Amino acid sequence: MPTTYAALLRGINVSGHRKVPMADLRSLLEGLGHTRVRTYLQSGNAVFTTDSGAGEEQLTRELEQAVEEHFGFPVDCLVRDAGYLAAVVDACPFPAAELQGKQLHVTYYSAPVAPGAFADLDPAAYLPEEFRLGDRALYLYAPEGLGRSKLAEALSRPSRTKGVVATTRNWNTVVRLVEMTRD
Repeated sequence: MPTTYAALLRGINVSGHRKVPMADLRSLLEGLGHTRVRTYLQSGNAVFTTDSGAGEEQLTRELEQAVEEHFGFPVDCLVRDAGYLAAVVDACPFPAAELQGKQLHVTYYSAPVAPGAFADLDPAAYLPEEFRLGDRALYLYAPEGLGRSKLAEALSRPSRTKGVVATTRNWNTVVRLVEMTRD
């Protein structure tokens, strides 16, 4: 029986750089043998099914290699199965139903991040912004949005999660990807 996954591409189609048209991404995923391929927005979100038996890490490597070969530049990708995506939504420590999508974000990580990576941050210094660490994910409440978030800037310093790929989605996208895996 096929398994449904979401692919999250990091840092594409931003300010006209590293262009990856979604129609091309869909074709690329289909060329890798995946089915029921759909994309969401222009920021590198795709849902697909596969019965290849490959796990998330292998699917991620295959997609990264195919993207680089096709588009001519490397793109960090994360592939997560539908169950994981739903678990991230279910585990949200913030009252998501009471917030606007732009106020809540999830950063997905390629591997677990040690809680100590953020130990030097003084949570009180960033209030009312808050964060919580989850399973290969970080939840960020930023009432003024990500673009104005000083906490987001502090959390995203590469030295905190050295060697771990990270990509962030707003809550609307997080929820929509779960819905797409169920369609």
